[in-house]
Amino acid sequence: MNGFEKRAALIKSKIMKTTMELLKTWEIKKLRIADIAKAAGVSQVTIYNYFGSKEALISESFKDFVEESLLEFEEEMRQQKTLKERITYFIFKDKETYSTLDPALVKEIMFDDEAMYQYIQQQYDDRVMPLMVQMVEEGKASGEISQKVSMEAVLVMIQMYIKSSGEMLDSVAKHEDKNQFLDELFHIFFYGLCGREPEE
Repeated sequence: MNGFEKRAALIKSKIMKTTMELLKTWEIKKLRIADIAKAAGVSQVTIYNYFGSKEALISESFKDFVEESLLEFEEEMRQQKTLKERITYFIFKDKETYSTLDPALVKEIMFDDEAMYQYIQQQYDDRVMPLMVQMVEEGKASGEISQKVSMEAVLVMIQMYIKSSGEMLDSVAKHEDKNQFLDELFHIFFYGLCGREPEE
């Protein structure tokens, strides 16, 4: 990559990160290219030259956000950690995402846009699923996951959780205390309706 390409990549990255930052406090429909240009310190022409439209910019910005999250996930899975530590990490990251980005916004971008949904699903199949299989295998080998529970059962539960994320985000968006409600949903997923967290 030559100097011009590096500079162009840096400008694009700055615009995308600025867009994601603005989406923490702005509605998509109300956010204008002019607002993004001002916050990023670039001209509107520059944004149109790189992305073509506001819709394309938001799509590319979210893909960039997803890519960074996946790289962090892959790095986390390379660490020697227990299943509980990894689950705690996943819960923390989910809560961090939904507390900084409005759940309704995430749903609108991820689930209401068919092309984006297909992109997310492809990333999940190619990059997340193999690591989840590895995590379950390690959990069973270490005794952290019951031998009574098959790999298929665990993965089906995870897939069901992901497929219902749209509805879950709808419910979270309507809830007064979003963080508390997320805590409750995560507890049900990992410990069941009547289950208790293991004693320390």
